Amino acid sequence: MLKDTLHKWKATASLTDATADTQTVTSRQSMLLNGIVWGAAATYPFLIWFSQDYLQPRSLSLLLAGLFLLRFLLRRRLGKPAGEAEPLLMLICAVFLLAAALVNQTSWLLAYPVFVSLLFFCVFATSLVYPPTVVERLARLEDPDLPPKGVIYTRRVTQVWIGFFLLNAGLSLLTIWYGDRWLWSLYNGCISYVLMGLLMMVEITIRRKVKASF
Repeated sequence: MLKDTLHKWKATASLTDATADTQTVTSRQSMLLNGIVWGAAATYPFLIWFSQDYLQPRSLSLLLAGLFLLRFLLRRRLGKPAGEAEPLLMLICAVFLLAAALVNQTSWLLAYPVFVSLLFFCVFATSLVYPPTVVERLARLEDPDLPPKGVIYTRRVTQVWIGFFLLNAGLSLLTIWYGDRWLWSLYNGCISYVLMGLLMMVEITIRRKVKASF
């Protein structure tokens, strides 16, 4: 009797360890893929610039769509909360890139940054209409007991980001209309990120002063 109990305990322990090892490997795969996906997204304009003479638009579209789909499937496999926005955004971006592959036109790849900015504009604007806002959710990760003044502040920050994404989409569209591929790569691969970083720095500075007054 005791021997059988010990045998079952060892079997259960082995199964638990195997499951934990599998989850660890999957988590590492997810982190690696996440780095590749965000790296590809960040360098996307320069990938377009360097590959335009060597690859058809379809090839790059399928490659990027595949990365986004793999990331989406891994997030689902890890059992992330259903309310998370990232997996849905990954899936939407993958669908856009698959459509770009179907059309096989460079103009669709050039329009991708515009699409992403408008996508984030929609996400932030929708959260403003149906709170809590995106910024409030992020703020509550650091401060679960966010005071009413903090909620008002996060709504204002959300409005600022809505304006930024709309402006960014407009400027990105202008670079397409102007027709200079180098200008398009420079803005979408560098200037837009610099502007985003500056906005974050300004917001962090203001946030510290606002938090002090709570």
